[in-house]
Amino acid sequence: MTQPPRTTQTSAPAPVDGPAVPLSRPRRVLRAVAILSCVPYLGLKAAWIAGSHIGIPEGSGLLDDRVAMAVVNGISVLLDSAVIVLALVLTRPWGLRVPAWLLAFPVWVATGLLAPIMAGFPAQLVVRAFGGGGAESPGRDAFLDEWVFAVVYSGFILQGLTLGALFVLYARDRWGHLWRGRVWELPVGIVGPAHRALAVAAAVLALLPLALHTLWACGGTAGLSEGRAADRGGDFHILEAVFVVFLLAAVAGGFLLAFRRGRALPVAVPLGLAWVGSGAVACWGGWLSLASLGGVEDIADRPTPLMNLAYAGQMLVGFLIAAIGVYSFAERSARAARRAA
Repeated sequence: MTQPPRTTQTSAPAPVDGPAVPLSRPRRVLRAVAILSCVPYLGLKAAWIAGSHIGIPEGSGLLDDRVAMAVVNGISVLLDSAVIVLALVLTRPWGLRVPAWLLAFPVWVATGLLAPIMAGFPAQLVVRAFGGGGAESPGRDAFLDEWVFAVVYSGFILQGLTLGALFVLYARDRWGHLWRGRVWELPVGIVGPAHRALAVAAAVLALLPLALHTLWACGGTAGLSEGRAADRGGDFHILEAVFVVFLLAAVAGGFLLAFRRGRALPVAVPLGLAWVGSGAVACWGGWLSLASLGGVEDIADRPTPLMNLAYAGQMLVGFLIAAIGVYSFAERSARAARRAA
């Protein structure tokens, strides 16, 4: 007599109280690697904040202003520590109870900051292997020891790979039904014209930074500061080419979502282009804009107005494309909720 009520009660708890993400062995391994890959970077930053000069050669510009260096390193520690927090959120039982916006924004920022490094650093290593990675001036050698770049960027690549894999698994569990299907199935919605206007505005704003990054990637120096032009090398050209690729990816993703082009494409394709592309151009544009605000004693190293316009322009492009992606995702989520009601 008591068995039927007991079975219905045990099957009724809300999914929020159950494990948010099945903690399989691969997810445990990914989480451990993500956390451990932060250790070298955090260790170096902590040592520099404490006054150590490990990895910093004599005469480096990093030693000119101890206070500014401590502040920048402190911000870097907070940013990289967020990777550890995200790795836990994406794998702990309470992960699905975190509000979507509170999780999506830091993951978007992490994606934007790490993706260009993941794409650019291996390409730089290949160019260096063929003798084309050195700068045309010894400026970079006086900035940090070479081994620091290898250790730090290798850690960043591991963070990007593991955190990206964990987020894809998490997003599949939580929002997988929203990014299945084809582009033609995307709802037009009442803000369809606004999406198209944002996509056109982003494409127009992208013209200047796209032209400048393409020029600099191909060897041009117009608009560059004297110090930046003198320090150009294979690494510089690859970085500029990476910015071109991510700008194109962001604009393409926004265009596909706003105009419903490529109708046979899986929805995940334009969403992925918009997500990664917008994050890369917005976050790096913002980071470089903030860096340009810092005091630079040598006038030859100060960013030129065209450099600042390129950074600000790509940052705006990233935010516009991100807005298209957010609203497209929200429209599909609302439609799915109405169908389920």
